[in-house]
Amino acid sequence: MPISKYPRKSEPLWKGWDQKAQKNGLRHQVYTVGGDCYVGEWKDNMKHGKGTQIWKKTGAIYEGDWKSGERDGYGTLSLPDPETGKNRRAYSGWWKGGKKSGYGIQFFGPKEYYEENGNRYEGHWHQGLKNGAGRFFHLNRGQMFEGFWVDDVAKCGTMIDFGREEAPEPTQFPIPEVELLDPDGVLEEALATFRKAQEKQGD
Repeated sequence: MPISKYPRKSEPLWKGWDQKAQKNGLRHQVYTVGGDCYVGEWKDNMKHGKGTQIWKKTGAIYEGDWKSGERDGYGTLSLPDPETGKNRRAYSGWWKGGKKSGYGIQFFGPKEYYEENGNRYEGHWHQGLKNGAGRFFHLNRGQMFEGFWVDDVAKCGTMIDFGREEAPEPTQFPIPEVELLDPDGVLEEALATFRKAQEKQGD
């Protein structure tokens, strides 16, 4: 019986091209259809590792860590200054799932205030909002608020004068110092009230 050999089927060309197009490891500039540019590390066709993204429409730049296509880890977001056209830092800190999360510093105000340590927030973030303990420096008016935030709203804390002499627009009057005559007594009373409330809840 004659033996016939069939030619081996070759893979379609598109499969080879598709394999070459898969992004893994460090890549040079990769552009999206909208003109955004990314330079950095990839894994399974997603931004993963260290990288820099430039958004064409807004001019924003993010430099930092990526995970599964999202900003995740430590990174810095810079935005263009409308007056000078140069980029200035807007946020440096931790990200999770593409949003500010964990400790970070938010910078506010025009460029000159930034270079003179302008208004900024130092504290904890959750889902892109101020959440938890933090400090907001109002250095344009020479004050600092330290307290606790929930979803971008300060819930409790203290405001003190901070660099009032150097502030470009200081408040009209300094914040007066307030002192308790018996701070230990006030604390003991507050703790006793708290314990009573806890005991009632336990009953």
